[in-house]
Amino acid sequence: MRVGFNVPVGDDGIVDNKEDWRIKASLPTIEYLLKKEAKIILISHLGRPKEKQELKVKNQEYSLSPVAERLKELLNYKIKFIDDCVGNKVKSAVKKMQAGEIILLENLRFYKEEKNDDEEFAKNLASLADIYINNAFSVSHRKHASVHAITKFLPSYAGLLLEKEVDILSKAINNPKRPVTIIIGGAKVKTKVPIIKNLINKVDHIIVGGVVANVILKIKGIDTGKSLLDGVDLKKAKEINFESEKLYVPVDVVVYNPKTKKISLQAIGKVGDNEILDIGTESANLYSKIIADSETIIWNGPMGMFEDKNFSFGTKEIAKAVAKKLNCTIIGGGDTIAAVDKFGDLEKITYICTGGGAMLEFLAGKKLPGLEALE
Repeated sequence: MRVGFNVPVGDDGIVDNKEDWRIKASLPTIEYLLKKEAKIILISHLGRPKEKQELKVKNQEYSLSPVAERLKELLNYKIKFIDDCVGNKVKSAVKKMQAGEIILLENLRFYKEEKNDDEEFAKNLASLADIYINNAFSVSHRKHASVHAITKFLPSYAGLLLEKEVDILSKAINNPKRPVTIIIGGAKVKTKVPIIKNLINKVDHIIVGGVVANVILKIKGIDTGKSLLDGVDLKKAKEINFESEKLYVPVDVVVYNPKTKKISLQAIGKVGDNEILDIGTESANLYSKIIADSETIIWNGPMGMFEDKNFSFGTKEIAKAVAKKLNCTIIGGGDTIAAVDKFGDLEKITYICTGGGAMLEFLAGKKLPGLEALE
């Protein structure tokens, strides 16, 4: 079973109980398989290690060993960790498995063949099992061997978590309680602007902040000063209707002057030589009112550089507004989740999506290789 165990591991080699939500999300499928007395082989990646060196000298910060320990604690069940994911050692361990046992294999990305969607590597993985289950929506937008090529060699199915995530996002887009508000912020504009194009006619409101807002303001001919634009092709982006009444951009912003080190609140159009690093008070009030009047909310990306307290106000206000809603709220992306955890209340969020990138591509209407491979 492909799982999404890409979680932060502390310097002490321990997965903190505030960082293990991706592991927890996978538990229902694991528990279901245990009840069926299946032999469970879990495969995952962790981080972005450099191309595989000899496993004996690999960088331990990318090992899934600490994840195995945390999974053991969460399940209260024995987990056997194997420090490789293919080869004779793995085959030998799998051969000795009894019904109801769980093995977690080492980081798939220690092999470049994983990211290359290499069929031979996928075939080697597949040779260990009788059935393949994709329970990792978080990587289903990647055309990787453990997500895509492996389905050519085994009967393949969706896990309970994958099914749940696709169902929740699909309903939020295609059959939601209205009004529907999409909040898009942060950077990675190339993956976020297509969401506006895909959803502008399907939702009631689209709120933007962060670098996404900078790009849209620039396209509208509004001065953004020295603000980051994330290398977006502005001519191509102009093909999207940014004049829609459903689209809300900041009306005021918090700016920073690199030369004078001065931080100030500015009306849109008066940025000058400054950088936009947060939305302003009027923008936050406007956005919060729209959120308060919404029945379905999907949020990916902060409103500014919230890690710095000088530019955290906008994201904080949005997080508080979203956390107050007790109907349908969906958030995704590491920064968004961190912001709600810091400024809002994660316990009040309806659903935390395990995959920020996969969520973005799904909302943009793109085909996800991991989902297509299961069709």
